Amino acid sequence: MLSERLNEYRVMWVMVLFDLPTETKKDRKAAADFRKRLMEDGFTMFQFSIYIRHCASIENSEVHIRRVKAILPEYGKVGIICITDKQFGEIQLFYGKKPQRPNAPGQQLELF
Repeated sequence: MLSERLNEYRVMWVMVLFDLPTETKKDRKAAADFRKRLMEDGFTMFQFSIYIRHCASIENSEVHIRRVKAILPEYGKVGIICITDKQFGEIQLFYGKKPQRPNAPGQQLELF
């Protein structure tokens, strides 16, 4: 159906990839705080340094990207990637040599 196909391209996934220093206690606290704030904004861990968030639209993804930019740690590398639901559905995941399906997004409640 055309509306479902268009929806696959409108619904977005925001991925935050990071490599943060952890040499000092201050560094470890900054990295932990960054992860905690990502989760407070609805991101979930995809892999240890990759967090993802399902967004209902491009506009909604832009809101969350701005929030990530506002909490960037002082040191380290952070990347932000935005992909469509269709692209996310094409990810090939493996646990060892066994293929895995991507986790379905959680139920999201929108308040007007």
